Amino acid sequence: MSAEWCVRVRGVERRFGDLHVLRGVDLDVGAGELVALFGPSGSGKTTLLNLIGALDRPDAGQIEVLGSDIVRLSDRRRAHLRRAQLGFVFQSTSLLPTYSARENIDLALRLPGLGYFERRRRVRAALEAVGLSAWADHMPEEMSGGQQQRIAIARALALQSRLILADEPTNGIDTATARRILALFRGMARAEGITFVIVSHDSLVVEYVDAVYDLLDGKVIRRTGPETESVPERRDEIWAGS
Repeated sequence: MSAEWCVRVRGVERRFGDLHVLRGVDLDVGAGELVALFGPSGSGKTTLLNLIGALDRPDAGQIEVLGSDIVRLSDRRRAHLRRAQLGFVFQSTSLLPTYSARENIDLALRLPGLGYFERRRRVRAALEAVGLSAWADHMPEEMSGGQQQRIAIARALALQSRLILADEPTNGIDTATARRILALFRGMARAEGITFVIVSHDSLVVEYVDAVYDLLDGKVIRRTGPETESVPERRDEIWAGS
């Protein structure tokens, strides 16, 4: 795979019993790009995201992620790739209810075997990035749904992954917070070359990404036209405290 590509999907098919969800999907995502994937419920968006994230295997086709043919990798090497280079933001925040915001992020950083001081530095930076430094010691039940989502995003960012896969990252949060999250993604892609693949129903996402795709009838189709162009950077889309 060329170094300019982060993800290349070719002829991917996925079935669940008699249900043929993906029917020969092709998709290219460049390094440092933000890509949005739209489609009706049940169209296979999350299925495709799980395949790219090495959480599932296709019935046919090829998937290359960060230079590796992940379909051919052993389960052990796939797990290592997920821990070392991939970040996930799931529809459910998956925060542990008995752990504080800080502890939820720190726990994710223990899996790659990072030392205490490096974990502490990354946790602090990630909380600052999502504007929740003051909520570091709060439990999930003490935070709003939007704040919990931002902690889940901070957890993915703290891993310093090269590819972040986000499933409905703006779901259930207010428009202002959604804009700040998307602006954060865009800023990190531009500044650090992180690649984002975002599954969404939120039309707001279109304003912030480099390319928009629709998953219809088991295939991915790229949108074209001025409605897919990103908006200019806005100064009011940074976190102004917690």
